[in-house]
Amino acid sequence: MIIHPSVKIYPNVVMNTERGGKIYVGKNCELLNGVLLMTYGGNIIIGDNCSINPYTVLYGVGDLTIGDNVLIAGHCLIIPSNHIFTDISTPINQQGLTKKGVVIEDNVWIGSGCSILDGVRIGQGAIVAAGAVVNKDVLSNTIVGGVPAKLIKSRT
Repeated sequence: MIIHPSVKIYPNVVMNTERGGKIYVGKNCELLNGVLLMTYGGNIIIGDNCSINPYTVLYGVGDLTIGDNVLIAGHCLIIPSNHIFTDISTPINQQGLTKKGVVIEDNVWIGSGCSILDGVRIGQGAIVAAGAVVNKDVLSNTIVGGVPAKLIKSRT
């Protein structure tokens, strides 16, 4: 684990690397109450000047990369993996995982209660509206929302 000394870590933050993987948190970040960073064998990389708000869960199993100046509101879930479920004769929990990973570029705002799913890249300057479920890439400088998330408008 590499946590820059300037990072503010609030009570009840959990950073777990027991199953392998690494956690890196850059300069001037804050991890607020109840944030969970769980690597599960993958890596979680958070850039500089980021705010991860209360009760957000970040998994690293397929690798999660968060750029600089990213705001993630409370109660969000970012899952850089997915269960394989194609064989109906085998229990889902025995079929393994896909691990495409998640990348969130610089200067992104993710609203409260969002879920970001495996294989997604959120482009620089994008905004994800509260409650959205993001299962496809988000272009730079766009605003998306809904379930599943769809383009609302461009910021340019």
